[in-house]
Amino acid sequence: MNGSETLSNKKTNIVIHAVLIATSVVMIVPFIWMLLTSVKTPMEATQIPVKIFPDVLRWGSYTEAFVQSSFKYYYFNTAFSALMKTVFPIIFSSMAAFAFARIRFPGRGICFFVIISVMMVPNPVFYTPQYLMMSKLGLVNTVTALWIAALISPFATFLLRQFFLGISKELEEAAILDGCNPFQIYWHIMLPLVKSALVAVVIIQMLWAWNELQWPLIINSSPEKLTLSAGLATLVSKFATNYPVLMAGAFMAVIPMILLFFVFQKRFIEGVAFSAHKG
Repeated sequence: MNGSETLSNKKTNIVIHAVLIATSVVMIVPFIWMLLTSVKTPMEATQIPVKIFPDVLRWGSYTEAFVQSSFKYYYFNTAFSALMKTVFPIIFSSMAAFAFARIRFPGRGICFFVIISVMMVPNPVFYTPQYLMMSKLGLVNTVTALWIAALISPFATFLLRQFFLGISKELEEAAILDGCNPFQIYWHIMLPLVKSALVAVVIIQMLWAWNELQWPLIINSSPEKLTLSAGLATLVSKFATNYPVLMAGAFMAVIPMILLFFVFQKRFIEGVAFSAHKG
């Protein structure tokens, strides 16, 4: 019986690994295709039948991506707005999550439900009121408009609350006996214990902010005020698109996020796994 169970487990593991490998290949093929297209000529990129490998590696598309578009502005605007959309939500959402998890106050459940309900509403629903607010504040077509409306993250609040709920109450009680106030407990006791969650939220927020497309296109029109996603969209012409240049720009746009994930992947996986377990 043990031998048959071992054999069955081996077969199951083989099937699981085969499925995972096949899924990984399917996911990585578009990235490889993007890289190969970026070093082709425009004719090779649109050739029928499809030409997989170029005759000669042509790296000039990367230079053209900078020359034809305001790529340096795209990078700065994207990096700055992504930083703001990560730092402020981490600060404010972690405070809110701590309050919802560890402090009892009237209406706590209702307030938390209202915040979480925002996650169920599609983002485009908020674009009209946000645009009107930016217009009244005189922030239309500015870099500030890219991030000022995203200072709070309901998702980050929910995720960090799950972590704070998993921390032993004895630690909090001991800190209170030592004379700590709620902010000191939050800053010195709770935050150091949720580093994995914070890294997970940082990566998720960064990815979301880095890849955002619709809002930058709505609020800004000047090329110097666009982000990478919106700037790359302007490279798509109605009549003819230089696909090698477009793919070169897309490749340069995703590199920072790939590096960010590889640097913090262990913490990110720990955070997501623990939050799923708590949920």
